[in-house]
Amino acid sequence: MTTVTFHMEGSRITGFEARGHSGYAPAGGDIVCAAVTSAVRLVECTVNDVMGLRAGVKVDEAVAAISLRLPGGLSAAAEDTCQSLLTGLMVYLTQLHDEYPDHIEVLEA
Repeated sequence: MTTVTFHMEGSRITGFEARGHSGYAPAGGDIVCAAVTSAVRLVECTVNDVMGLRAGVKVDEAVAAISLRLPGGLSAAAEDTCQSLLTGLMVYLTQLHDEYPDHIEVLEA
């Protein structure tokens, strides 16, 4: 199962960690893993490559994990955009959980 944990400070999302394989299908044909990976990479690329914010990203391929932490001191506009991106990711992954409840879990911590 893939577990995605969103890290919170009150109602603010400060980052997330996605860990594990969904187990929906063998590697290379797992649509749940592909959906999670694609969404996570889109957010990471938008935050770091498009917005240039240098969010901390850690990848651990041995346990199929990726985490992202927003940097501090963001401008109000950057903060709003990041919160919209991360909230959208949370909503998307929650909807994916609704479709595949045995393969993805979404948590807040």
